[in-house]
Amino acid sequence: MHAQDATSSPSRPPSDAHHAKAIATGGYCDVFVVGGGPGGSTLSTLLARKGHDVVMVEKEHHPRFHIGESLLPANLELFETLGVADEIAQIGIDKWGAEFVSPEHDHTQHYNFGEGWDKSMPKAYEVERAEFDRILFRNAARHQVRTFEGTKVVDIEFHDAARNDDQGREYHATITTQATQDDAGTKQTWHTAFVADATGRDTFLANRHDWKRRSRKHNSAAVFGHFRNAVRNPGTTEGNITLFWFDHGWFWFIPLKNGVTSVGMVTWPYHMKSRQGRSLEQFLYDNIDTVPELKRRLSQASLVRDVQATGNFSYSADRSHGKRFILVGDAFMFIDPVFSSGVFLAMQSGVFGSEAIDTVLREPAQADQALARYDRQVRRGPKEFSWFIYRITKPVMRDLFMAPRNFFRVKEALISLLAADIHRGTPIWRSIRILKVIYYLTSLGRFRRAVADWRAHRRKVRPLTNETDTR
Repeated sequence: MHAQDATSSPSRPPSDAHHAKAIATGGYCDVFVVGGGPGGSTLSTLLARKGHDVVMVEKEHHPRFHIGESLLPANLELFETLGVADEIAQIGIDKWGAEFVSPEHDHTQHYNFGEGWDKSMPKAYEVERAEFDRILFRNAARHQVRTFEGTKVVDIEFHDAARNDDQGREYHATITTQATQDDAGTKQTWHTAFVADATGRDTFLANRHDWKRRSRKHNSAAVFGHFRNAVRNPGTTEGNITLFWFDHGWFWFIPLKNGVTSVGMVTWPYHMKSRQGRSLEQFLYDNIDTVPELKRRLSQASLVRDVQATGNFSYSADRSHGKRFILVGDAFMFIDPVFSSGVFLAMQSGVFGSEAIDTVLREPAQADQALARYDRQVRRGPKEFSWFIYRITKPVMRDLFMAPRNFFRVKEALISLLAADIHRGTPIWRSIRILKVIYYLTSLGRFRRAVADWRAHRRKVRPLTNETDTR
């Protein structure tokens, strides 16, 4: 496809013979997508449906392990759009809501998605991410995306002026790839009109160009494991996610359909430093012991894989796009997973990205406006979630979550936010603003304590002199 020719037709996927040659030598594509997670697979599928020739490379082989197993009701509409709703339903356990457990309160607070503003979004799923990501990746291949696994990108060179390949096709970037396990270093060269970085927390372009900035408001790390024989809630609430607050952050408890439960601790650098030589497994167990209800649920449970950790949970890139590239999902921004928003934000950015890229390639005169719109769209979701996330461990917010009231429909609006119903025009924002006012007024009424909590939080999120040890 000639990217500057608004009237030309997008090139179609090559023949099998041409495809075989492309595997060995690279070639040309309209859009090159780096990363085969939820964001990259969503973007690739939708662009292929629009008639574009798309290549998507993934450095690992599916299925591969990943955390982030809890989905939101707004994901289900995206599954319908992609044509994978039935497949996801088969691997997921129904998640009708979420519950919050606080050491400062003598009750558990339940939030049911069906009580949100829009009653048509009553549930989501908890999924094993290895299978979930594999389904989305294979779905992209079914839509004629040229998919390559075990392939890493080693270089991306953007060209100031458009170039033409030996067939006269216009390209704006040259990409060098290499098989992940290729010790000989054999490389392939690709030419493309547009690049989408969907590399998740690897953030290929942001790291390469020093655009990545860790959050100063919510610097955290996670230590997590998967357990068999954990005690779950009964009946239809079995698949609900539980959040446990504790003195140094919070825990997630996510039941999966295969009988395994994902349990993770999200905490701050100062607490990671207190590990002091303990193994990650011992450190996780020691902290579980401080949360009575979580300890009870795991009293007869056993680990099914090694405990892992990841640091510097919250970050963002300085930019979401350039003239010939976009950053998708976690490659652009990642926020604390307390509201399970990661997969939704990644997939939704893939939807927005497909619209922007299609406009850039078909209507070059509208490219700047399309990319600016993409920037606004992908910033909105994290912005709306972050206001609550940055305050979720503060006592005032904890009290509000544990004793919700629905005057001015604020509880319904909050549930809709928790369901990620933020892009469909549901009129929740007046009530969300009222909820924020309630928070500020409550904080003002506890002024001294609020100031002390704010100062304490600043100390907790301060980066350590050395990087947090998550090995």
